[in-house]
Amino acid sequence: MSINKIRKALYTSAKALGDVNAVKKGKVAKRVERRVAGKIAGKVLKRTTR
Repeated sequence: MSINKIRKALYTSAKALGDVNAVKKGKVAKRVERRVAGKIAGKVLKRTTR
């Protein structure tokens, strides 16, 4: 197993644990907002750095 596969698995599990934690605390909407904002920001940065 390569380092990249291990890294991806760790990040995926961390994201899932964050989702579980948000459900427990009742902050799912805030997490979804931040995730969407992060994706939009990433796309904007990708376009500006090309």
